Amino acid sequence: MHDSLTEPDSYETAFNAMLAGDDRALAAWLPADGSAAPGLAVYRNTVAKARADALSGLFPTVERLVGTDWFRQAALIFAEAAPPASAVLDDYGLAFPDWLVAFPPARDLPYLAPVARLDLAWSQAHRAPDAPSLSSRDTAHLAPARLFTARTGLHPSARLFWFDWTVPTIWSANRADGDAPDAVWEERPEGLLIVRPAGAVTWHRLSHPQWTFLKACRRGDTLGQAAQDAFASDPTLDLGTLFASLLTMGALTPLQPETPPHD
Repeated sequence: MHDSLTEPDSYETAFNAMLAGDDRALAAWLPADGSAAPGLAVYRNTVAKARADALSGLFPTVERLVGTDWFRQAALIFAEAAPPASAVLDDYGLAFPDWLVAFPPARDLPYLAPVARLDLAWSQAHRAPDAPSLSSRDTAHLAPARLFTARTGLHPSARLFWFDWTVPTIWSANRADGDAPDAVWEERPEGLLIVRPAGAVTWHRLSHPQWTFLKACRRGDTLGQAAQDAFASDPTLDLGTLFASLLTMGALTPLQPETPPHD
């Protein structure tokens, strides 16, 4: 039997090896007659199912695109390649999108990894801290000069994306409530915002000026600088309409007035 003075890390390493299929990894901790083998097999299968279920919950759009059988097999292979680093299963799939990029069966599905990133962003937005959003009431009384020197930021739940391909179209069409499962994968730029300003996660398609404005706010620029970037993207835009749309989305945090310079 196992010596109680053996380093804990050794047991953890052996336990993970057992989960990966090495039946002898825990030999030092188990009876020599092999009587524990059936129990280990049950435990291994239970853990594998839990990991696959966790990935299924985190990446429902990916699963819908490839089918349950394909996804479950990929989940089992991923579990061997990237065992959880935390007991929190919600954090388990952080490496899954990047792993899909190099996964041979996904090479002919170039949209799969970016769709997985959007699934992950939806989950992260769902679990993000609550926080107030900037509203039209907060800005209605401000003179333009004061508004343009103020700063804001992205809501803690906000996840901002710009793609050269139709990733948002594929993703939104294949969500559980999607209405266009035959959406076409093509080279057409698209932006997307995923955010939870209130009780539910929402997503919004973004024009390039909207994305540019939000990107500037995320960087810490003033609203005036963000407006300049948006105009550079599209000189014909209506800034008031753009700003109102972002307020409606709940994408921004309350204003931080510009600190006046010291004399």
